[in-house]
Amino acid sequence: MEKLTSPRVIETLLKKYDIHFNKRFGQNFLTDENIVNKIANAGEIDAGDLVLEIGPGIGTMTQVLSEHARKVVTVEIDKKLIPVLNETLKDCKNVEIVQGDILKTNVREILGDDIETMPFKIIANLPYYITTPIIMGFLESDLPIESMTFLIQKEVGERLCGEPGTKAYGSLSIVAQFYADIKIDFNVPSHVFIPKPKVDSIVVTLKKLATPRIQCDNKKLFLSIVKASFLNRRKTLINGLTMNTHFDKEVLLQVLEECGIAPGIRGEMLTGKDFANISNHLNKYTA
Repeated sequence: MEKLTSPRVIETLLKKYDIHFNKRFGQNFLTDENIVNKIANAGEIDAGDLVLEIGPGIGTMTQVLSEHARKVVTVEIDKKLIPVLNETLKDCKNVEIVQGDILKTNVREILGDDIETMPFKIIANLPYYITTPIIMGFLESDLPIESMTFLIQKEVGERLCGEPGTKAYGSLSIVAQFYADIKIDFNVPSHVFIPKPKVDSIVVTLKKLATPRIQCDNKKLFLSIVKASFLNRRKTLINGLTMNTHFDKEVLLQVLEECGIAPGIRGEMLTGKDFANISNHLNKYTA
C-alpha cells in the first residue's frame, strides 16, 4: 500500500468505506511522513515496548509504531474507521485494534498482563476537545506509565509547561507538573493535516514521576486549592479561595499569613510549592 500520509490515499480510503471527517471526534489526519516519524522518535519507542495508541485514524502512526515496538494496542472511538484499520494494518501482526472511547475504556483490561511485563508508553494524536481529561486521567491513574507523547493543540501544550507569572501558567500547569516532567518536542503547523485545523499543534512528552514532585499532606486538598485559585483568574488569591472553597475567609487569611503569602496576590504568581504550603496549613482545619 502507498503511504498513508498521501492526501490521495486518505481520500481514496475514506471514499471506499464511505467515511466523512467527523468533527465530533476531532478527526484531523497527518499528511507529513516526517512528522509521523518525529513523533515516534520523540516517544523513544524501543523493540521491547508496549505502546497504547489513542485515536489511530486510518493507522498512519500505528504502522510506524508497529515497526519499533514489541506490541501496539490502538483504541479508536469511530466504529466506521475499524474496517479501514483492518485493511491498513493487516500486515502489522503486533497490532491489536480496540474500538471504544478511551475515557470509558479499562486500560488494564485491554492490555492484560503485558502492562506488568513490558515498558509501557502512550502515543496519541489527541482531539482538542478531550485533551485535558485524557492527559489528567492518565497522570492521576495508577498505571505503570513510563512516558506519554501527545500531539495536541499548541496552546494546551504551552499551558502544560507554563511557568509562574506567564500567560500560559494555570491550574493545568501545576497539576501536570505535580505528576510529571514535561518537555515540548516540536511544533506542528496546521497545513500538514487533512482537514486543516484552525490552530497549530505541538508535540509534548510527559515522563511520569515515581512520586509526585511536590510533597503535600493531603493531595485532594492541594489539587482543590490549586483549581480554586484559578477558577476566577483575575481575582486576588484570597477572593478566589473564599469564593471557591468551603473555608471561612478569616481562616484563609490566617493561613496565608502563616505561609508568608500576601492575600492580594494572584494565584498565577505562586509556585506549586506555595500551593502545597497553603494546603498543608489548611489541612488542620479539615478534620
